[in-house]
Amino acid sequence: MPTYRIHHLTRYSYDEPVSVCHNLAHLLPRENAPRHAWRYADMDISPSPAVRAERLDYFGNRLTFFAIQEPHRELDVITRAQVDLDLLPNQSELFGSPAWEVVRDLLAGPKGGPGGDPELLDAFQFSVGSPYIRGNDDVQAYTLESFTPGRPLVDAVLDLCKRIHEEFKYDTRCTTTTTTLAEIMEARAGVCQDFAHLMIGGLRSLGLAARYVSGYLLTAPPPGKPRLVGADASHAWLSVYVPGLQGGPGTWLDLDPTNNAVVSDKHITLAWGRDFGDVSPLRGVILGGGKHRVHVSVDVSPI
Repeated sequence: MPTYRIHHLTRYSYDEPVSVCHNLAHLLPRENAPRHAWRYADMDISPSPAVRAERLDYFGNRLTFFAIQEPHRELDVITRAQVDLDLLPNQSELFGSPAWEVVRDLLAGPKGGPGGDPELLDAFQFSVGSPYIRGNDDVQAYTLESFTPGRPLVDAVLDLCKRIHEEFKYDTRCTTTTTTLAEIMEARAGVCQDFAHLMIGGLRSLGLAARYVSGYLLTAPPPGKPRLVGADASHAWLSVYVPGLQGGPGTWLDLDPTNNAVVSDKHITLAWGRDFGDVSPLRGVILGGGKHRVHVSVDVSPI
């Protein structure tokens, strides 16, 4: 069971004083992510907020609201956490998954919905479009190249994950947090958020259920080089719903198209939702400030 210590700094620097800011943060981990046992998790905010409150959002993620009501030129939000991460269970049975059309029809149900099954109802909400992931014919056509008639769901999903990894370039300069699926398809490039959105969009276009996951990935330094403190980064991937065999409970299979990988014990989950907008690490509104700069430093250290 690997154990990791996490240090995540987000710093906003402003050219002019900010008199008031209101913010929402998804920076504290959800407490029911499979395989995760959190020893502690806390958040420091500077300047100290006048108002701070925490609640669970619709998807069960920890959401922190805070308001700073004194003039400031810099905002620091630091999260520190430690987590024990169980090894992946044996997932060999997933490779006997039903054909993807069977899963599509199961989610659609006989009357355009999954009926009263709680598990299917939970999955169904991740099978339709969302603000950042709209329907796109080109994305659907691209996805169908992997989803040939009768192909087992997991087999098709793994093939799509591999193709995105091989055919789309990782490029931090060509997209933003608001880049659309059409723009990703045209550029054939992006970052982890874009690749997750693209794969989710493709799966949903076929009536399958997929959700967006935010978290951290332990990165390895080049051979012979030490790990650099703060050199890690926030990461994003996706989960696809796989129904259970012979009427048993289903599961969510996590896949990382950026690295063409089934999510491993080096992936640490913070939150999940329909898309990036549901789990944005930090967003808010400010009064004043002028131009600003943002600096993010993440360190994931194995213990």
